[in-house]
Amino acid sequence: MLGFFSFTEVTDPSAHEAYNAWHQLDHLPEQFTVEGITFGQRWVRSPRCRDAEAVSGGPLDAFHYMTLYLMRDDGSLPEFFALAQRLRAADRFFSERRALLSGPYAVVGRWAAPRVAVSAAAVPYRPSNGVYTVVGPAVDGATLVDCPGVAGVWQFADSEQGRVVTVAFVDGDLWRASEVLASATAGLGAGREWAGPLERVDAFRWDWFATLTPQ
Repeated sequence: MLGFFSFTEVTDPSAHEAYNAWHQLDHLPEQFTVEGITFGQRWVRSPRCRDAEAVSGGPLDAFHYMTLYLMRDDGSLPEFFALAQRLRAADRFFSERRALLSGPYAVVGRWAAPRVAVSAAAVPYRPSNGVYTVVGPAVDGATLVDCPGVAGVWQFADSEQGRVVTVAFVDGDLWRASEVLASATAGLGAGREWAGPLERVDAFRWDWFATLTPQ
């Protein structure tokens, strides 16, 4: 199984609502027409998330959204990329965006909290309030699932770049869980490229950056 990540910056501060409408109502639904894609979701690095993150700066400092698609195997990638080309040709792509980190990652670990009924394989499909993500060295997912509010953890790796993305799915209070998770992963030290909470994106609720938009 693969996870395809995109850490995306919206380059026009006034375009967040348009970007969210495009992604949620046009782009994301089309991805599920690709054979082998089993999951797709996007989270926002809202101003409150920025205030709560443990590690920032570097190449990922400007991203606003993280998108994750799950694919059964790399056989889905050719059609995934072909769909992107068709949408661009049909003028159904959003131009005021930039992917700061994007690509396929192998699934290398899955854990479920002992308190939840579902298997580790089912955790991403379970409703959550957001995620806590660590980009950098590997994290002990078995330890993270013991943290309050964490339903489960999935871990993804790019062997060529030596980068690991750990995603903790939070069904409890995202902000309390983030404090505990920041402490639990602090031992990774300077090896972390980015670490912090990301809020769930709900349909038609896209106003996180409205007060930051120049009038």
